[in-house]
Amino acid sequence: MIVLENVGKEFDTEFSLQNITLKVNRGEKILVSGPNGAGKTTFLKYSPA
Repeated sequence: MIVLENVGKEFDTEFSLQNITLKVNRGEKILVSGPNGAGKTTFLKYSPA
């Protein structure tokens, strides 16, 4: 299982992502979609330290 809770990413003073929560169970497939500039790539690159 993959769990992300309250994920956020800020560039300078602009939020790209804010309060994103996602739970993906083993074997489950998801699709991330949205308009250009919505933060899809930033979300998929997120890697907590």
